[in-house]
Amino acid sequence: MTIKCLVVDDEQLAREMLEAYISKIPELELVQLCKSSFEAQTILQTNPIDLMFLDIQMPQQSGIDFLNQLGNNKPNVIFTTAYPNYAIQGFELEVIDYLLKPISFDRFRQSVQKALKNFKIAYKAEEFDRQQEQKEQFIMVHSEHKHHKILLQDIIYIESLKEYVRYHTSKGKIIELNSMKRLESELPSNQFIRIHRSYIVSLHQIQSYQNGHLVLKVPLELPIGKTYKKVILEKLFK
Repeated sequence: MTIKCLVVDDEQLAREMLEAYISKIPELELVQLCKSSFEAQTILQTNPIDLMFLDIQMPQQSGIDFLNQLGNNKPNVIFTTAYPNYAIQGFELEVIDYLLKPISFDRFRQSVQKALKNFKIAYKAEEFDRQQEQKEQFIMVHSEHKHHKILLQDIIYIESLKEYVRYHTSKGKIIELNSMKRLESELPSNQFIRIHRSYIVSLHQIQSYQNGHLVLKVPLELPIGKTYKKVILEKLFK
């Protein structure tokens, strides 16, 4: 996990110190050093920033006023200040931490660990939501005078049988009157890929590529069509 950082402080020595501290923590990547909130505003408009180290007392605009201006669009923030009397306002603005200058590296690292913990919790929550969304995705398949609900996560691959297709799933096989072209356009491209005129494969089921074939987790080897090879390799190894 890489956390993109922005430093906003009107004091050059403070900026240089934070730059040195950030360079010592592998998870952090410094995007820019800014000496004012106006410089920071420009960076925030053009770069994704995860964590901002923000001074409070600055001549043109205070860090607190800057955060209020950003509203809900603000990144995660750690205050860096020589003034202890802003702690309550920092709490109200939901900043991650409040670092009092002079800042030791140990105190800086402790604050960053708190931020990393927050990021990991948020990432796990997003990942859980994505997994839940995928679990709930399904298609309805008409076969043998019945409509079958097939969860997308259960599909291993789909095989063409001329005017019909066969769904190979973790629950069994189902044949339906349908076309590969239609399925290719309807299935989500972030979960399925056409590898051959006869096969569509679930990306989650791909284990490896070797000798012009895809090896699935089942295990099973399926051939890659020449016209699909370039797209497949770009998607799998980009």
